[in-house]
Amino acid sequence: MRGKNLIGIIFSSIGEKSLGALTQSRTMGSVPFAGKYKLIDFPLSNMSNSGINRVGVIVKNNYKSLMDHLGSGKPWNLSRINDGLFVLPPHINGSDTPTNRIDMLYSIKDFIVESKENYVLLCDCNLICNINYNDVLKSHIEKNADITIICRKENKFLENTPESTVLCMDKTYRVKNILIDSPCNKSSQDSYVSLDMMIFNKNLLIDIINVCKSHGYTNFKRDVIQNSVNTMKIYGYEINSFTYKISSLLEYFNSNMSLINENIKRELFNSQNPIYTKTYNNIPAKYTENCKVKNSLISNGCIIDGEVTGSILFEGVHVGKNSCISNSIVMSGTRIGYNCQLSYTIVDEDTVINMGRKFMGFKSYPVYISKSKII
Repeated sequence: MRGKNLIGIIFSSIGEKSLGALTQSRTMGSVPFAGKYKLIDFPLSNMSNSGINRVGVIVKNNYKSLMDHLGSGKPWNLSRINDGLFVLPPHINGSDTPTNRIDMLYSIKDFIVESKENYVLLCDCNLICNINYNDVLKSHIEKNADITIICRKENKFLENTPESTVLCMDKTYRVKNILIDSPCNKSSQDSYVSLDMMIFNKNLLIDIINVCKSHGYTNFKRDVIQNSVNTMKIYGYEINSFTYKISSLLEYFNSNMSLINENIKRELFNSQNPIYTKTYNNIPAKYTENCKVKNSLISNGCIIDGEVTGSILFEGVHVGKNSCISNSIVMSGTRIGYNCQLSYTIVDEDTVINMGRKFMGFKSYPVYISKSKII
């Protein structure tokens, strides 16, 4: 079964406050990741690989860079005469910008109503994974579910998300209870953490949107999902592949650093289900005779004249002679002068770090340098 009976809705701004200054001038979906990608590339690629032909991206504010990245949707095979990629700006009959999922869904209700598909997939941009939604949709239909929530159970993942939406399910994966913003009991065999990816029957979702708006509900998880456990057929769908939910600057740092592990990188970026992105014509990276590079991801257009260890360098980064970059993320267009030292540091785009500067963070608390700074 292909995903042609499924439309995708992506919330591009949910969770952006948790990243602080990193999303001060950009929305969550346009946050750079893994050397050349944006966070929105992952849900878009997953949907494209699943055969979903109609995708709506809900934007709220600071979305200019996101729109520049998305363009017509061609990199994700979503540039089409019919259907394809739709950027859905914030608007509720002239009122203020929507601030929660219910208001956002209400603002794009016509987009859902006018679609010919029977099912709707909702997901956020802060989840790093590679998943094919066809199996999820098949399970949703076979179980005659009203809502299917994609979830995962793994101690390491749960440790990184101490306050999560936890699903308590029976042996058939029918959800019997939902705990919101509560530490998960990892010893419990029937508890799984929600990944905030859900499939709804389209007509049911439209009814939910109307009821929530008429009653003034604002919390989608509590007012819709949690309160419907006993009245709707809600099922979980467990996945076991590499997954990382980014809900803090530290988790952003750790999720990037995990890709230095070759096994994780191969699992996430596999040839059967590629992760697509907007590409630029750039020259290959240049390594001078003075450089030393070890266990790092180096993107096109970089010039390395110093030492780089255990780090991720985005496109067009220059590392000066005798500079040492370790366990750090350096974003596109950054210039690092001579004799600099960076350790456990996140450097945003187009930053200039002058000669002799030193920034030393910690594994549990990386230093962050804002975009377009001269230091």
